[in-house]
Amino acid sequence: MSVRIKAVVDRFVKELKEALDADIQDRVMKEREMQSYIEEREREVAEREAAWKAELSRREAEIARQEARLKIERENLEKEKSVLMGTASNQDNQDGALEITVSGEKYRCLRFSKAKK
Repeated sequence: MSVRIKAVVDRFVKELKEALDADIQDRVMKEREMQSYIEEREREVAEREAAWKAELSRREAEIARQEARLKIERENLEKEKSVLMGTASNQDNQDGALEITVSGEKYRCLRFSKAKK
């Protein structure tokens, strides 16, 4: 009887070891699959982040170019206004002349006439 009990116990231990090995193998496979999934997701996120940063950088560069262009246009407009408008001052000169300063040059206008249409 003890031989029979020993055989049953040995068979039980063997089946238990096999079940345990199978469970361990299953867990290892699931762990590998999970790790593979995590790595793939991290790679996808990193790619999207890199694309987003590249787009952001491109937009920032475009904004900087537009700001520089606007600054130049504003400076040109100010120069143009300065040239076109000049600075006019009606001085109480004895001859009634109007003095106009354009780009640092002074001009005197002694006679006025109505503009032709």
